[in-house]
Order: sequence, then structure tokens, then C-alpha cells
Amino acid sequence: MNGAQALIKTLLEGGIEVCFANPGTSEMQLVQAIDQIPGIRPILVLFEGVATGAADGYARMARQPACTLLHCGPGLANGVANLHNAHKALSPIVNVVGDHATYHRRYDAPLTSDIEAIARPVSDWLHSAATAADLPRLGAEAVAAAGGVPGKIATLLVPADSAWNELPADYLPPLAPTLPTPNALPTLPSMQVDRAAKALRQAHQPVLLLGGEGLLGEGATLAGRIAAALPLRLLAETFNRRLERGAGRVPITILPYFGEDALAVLAGADLMVLAGAKRPVGFFAYPNKPSVLVPAACQVLTLAGPADDVVAALSALADALHAPAQPRLLQTAADLVPATGVLDGRVAASVIARCLPEGAIIVDEAITCSRFAQMASVGAPAHDWLQLMGGSIGNGLPLAVGAAVACPQRRVICLEGDGSAMYTLQSLWTMAREKLDVINVIFANRSYAILNIEFERVGVGTPGARALSMLDIGNPALRWTDIARGMGIHSERVESAEAFEAVFRSLLKIPGPALVEVLI
Repeated sequence: MNGAQALIKTLLEGGIEVCFANPGTSEMQLVQAIDQIPGIRPILVLFEGVATGAADGYARMARQPACTLLHCGPGLANGVANLHNAHKALSPIVNVVGDHATYHRRYDAPLTSDIEAIARPVSDWLHSAATAADLPRLGAEAVAAAGGVPGKIATLLVPADSAWNELPADYLPPLAPTLPTPNALPTLPSMQVDRAAKALRQAHQPVLLLGGEGLLGEGATLAGRIAAALPLRLLAETFNRRLERGAGRVPITILPYFGEDALAVLAGADLMVLAGAKRPVGFFAYPNKPSVLVPAACQVLTLAGPADDVVAALSALADALHAPAQPRLLQTAADLVPATGVLDGRVAASVIARCLPEGAIIVDEAITCSRFAQMASVGAPAHDWLQLMGGSIGNGLPLAVGAAVACPQRRVICLEGDGSAMYTLQSLWTMAREKLDVINVIFANRSYAILNIEFERVGVGTPGARALSMLDIGNPALRWTDIARGMGIHSERVESAEAFEAVFRSLLKIPGPALVEVLI
């Protein structure tokens, strides 16, 4: 058995089931090992940013890591933007990155790079194998380091000779970690709970700001019980790893993106308790506007941080407050009036909310249309909502790939801006190849519309023709129907509300991937 075979065997025994791969020459031994040892599903992607983003989406829904297989330093670098997003989401990922043979590095071949320097900013655990025997041992450590959710990013560098060399005669396989293995979470001091409970009882307009595990399952239920015990508001961070919402679930309002809107929602709050969330701050700095989005008279207390045991913290707080056994849940929204006429982001959002199937997974990178979609779908059938966590656009389509692989029985709806979709449009090819049940809704405003808004907000004055040319992607116009068909995906373009509803309903009845270009 060689090092590559031992590594794949160890990853498989550790619970790794999927590998999003874009391999090269240095990884051929690993490719062969995946073929020889059944159990890990290899999924080819055509760009490394799709691999890392898909691994993020998979982790959010499967609650365990996938692995990526990347080609040397430049391949890893291509995937860094979505590793940044995954790092912010605390998604567990195991990156397996091929490298030159140890003896070949000194010759400075074209692909030689400071691979550790590329990996370090987006890796919580980073090691390089020196020998074949190192590979399985480090593979087991990488899986354990990645853990479950909340998780970490583990990056294993694999020199080619460590993969092709045979194991020594005295080799002993490592103990395989058991998945899911949430990373050891800090113990919550009881005084922290008591302090939060006392402050909540005394506050006049308290807010419980939730993130991470506080937004789904037991965590959301506990938050809802706390809200039933006190006159407090439940809010979610502006961007979240995964949020369970819709009819029959605890109502949690997402904090708006723009700082002034967030402060308006928080107006009057005299206490903010953080549970799996950070103190809200502006996405960017703006001249003469506050960076911290907390009212001046509002006290901020941390019950649990994003990497803490949020569920245990909320459970202890619910007990301290003698919260009722059941939370108040959202009712099914009244049927929305069918949309007619001009199609814009608000109308498109109402169509999606009205047609949304039970158990859908919404991937939201709609940018300027996101808020419309969030508001329209509040009382839609129960669904999950995945968001861009690190702000690096090009995350939506890969997230949809990973979510669909993790949950093949559920329909994935990807809400995507046309500008951000161009970053990782190769995702469409993988959706077609793997026959994933994803409907991609491309909001085609043919502009980096958010930047037109931001241009005014940062106070640089009225943009001229040359400035506007750097924000306009309509010359030439992107034809998403042609792009999608060229990658093997059924696609349609709509320009009216009636056409969009008819097309969207029809696509929900057809298995496999599809794309609808919404001209707004």
C-alpha cells in the first residue's frame, strides 16, 4: 500500500464521503487511490473556487466535512476566496493539496510556490507530509481538527513522493476519528448565564442577537422559549451559516445590511445579548457614520460566542428564566396575490415565496435583491436559508452545489446576482454533470448594482461615465440562457411577473438543474 492509498482509506474511515476535486499531475496517485478504494464520491469541478465553496455548502447541510483535492499552491490560491467565506462560517473542511515531490522543490519548477503562506490565512490546522507514513496519520489528524459544526478548516499538503512511496513494513494505521466530531467547545461559566438572565429581567427593550447554532434546531427552539418568557426581540446576524425559517418555526428577523437600517431596527433597545453572534458592525466604513451598529444607550452582553456551545448556553438561560416549554411559532402566510406586470426584485421575491416547496434550501447571494427575498418568504413553507458569510462574492453557486450533494432529497433554490454569478459560473457544469436538483434564479440587472448604491454612500460624489463603466456589466450583455445551455443546463429567460411564475412553477416539477434569467 502506498501513501495515497493509506490516506484515502483513513479519510474514508474517518467519515469523509465526498471529495470536490480539481486535480493535476501532482495528485494522480490520490486520484488513483480514490478509484481503487470505493466509498468516497469524487465530484469534478472546473475551478478550485467551486470546490472550496461546494465543500462549505456541503458542511453546512451535512454537518460534517467534505474534502477538497487541489493542485499545488496556485490551485489552492484559486480556492482561497471561498475558503475565506467557509472560515467565517465555521464550516469544517479538509483540504488535500498536492505539491511537488520533496526532492523536486529545490529546482524551482514553474508551479513551485510558498504553499504554506497561501494556506495559512484560511487554515486552522496546516501540516505537510514528509513521508508516506505521515499521510494517514496526518489525514486522521486533519479530520479530527475539522470536526463537525461549528468546525475548522484543515489543510494537508501532500508532496507527490509521499503519495507514491510504499508504506514501511512496520506501518501501523492510525485510529480513525468518529464523525461528526464537534470541536471541543468552551465550558460556559454559570455566572455568565446568571448575569444575562438578570440583565434580561431588568431591561425594558432587550434584544437577543443569534448566530450559528442558535438559528436552527434545538438552539432556535430554546431562543423561541426565551422570547416567550420575556418581551424581547429575536434577531439574526445579517449573514448566517444556516437559518431555519418559515411557517411552523420560531420567527427570527434578519438584521438589515445597511447600517442605518440596522440601527433603525435596533432603535430603543437597551440590552443586546449575544448568543452565537458577534457585536454587529458595519460591513464597510463610511465617512461620518458609526462602525459599531449598537444604539448608544444599549448594553451588550455575550452569552456565547460563535465557536462556543450556543445550544448549552441558551438551554441554561431558558432554565434560569423559567421559560415555557414551547415557543411561539410562525403561522403559514396568507396566500400572496399573484404578481402581474413589471418584473423587479420585489415582485420576483413574492413569486418565489408563493411557489416555494416545503423543505427547500435557499442559497442567497442575490445581493441587492436579497432583502426582498428575505421579507417575502417569512411565512413561506419551512425552509433553510444559507448566506454569504465572508463577503467574498462568487459563493452562491458553489454553495448550491454542496447543499444539493448533501441533501439530494431536497430542492435547492439559488438566488444569485448576475455579477457575482460570473465568479464561479463553472458550478453550472458540475450541477449538470451530477444531475443536482438546483434551480438557479439569476437576477440580471446587468450591473454591479450594489456598487452603484455604495458609490453614493461613501460620499465620493456623482459618478462620471468612466466611473460608471467600471460598475456596468451590460456592454456586452451577459446571456445567461446561452451560458447555462452551453454547460448542459435547461434555461429560460423571463421579463414579466406572469412569465416568471409560470416558468418557476414548471421548473419545480422537473428534476435536475435548471436556470431562469430574471431581467430586472
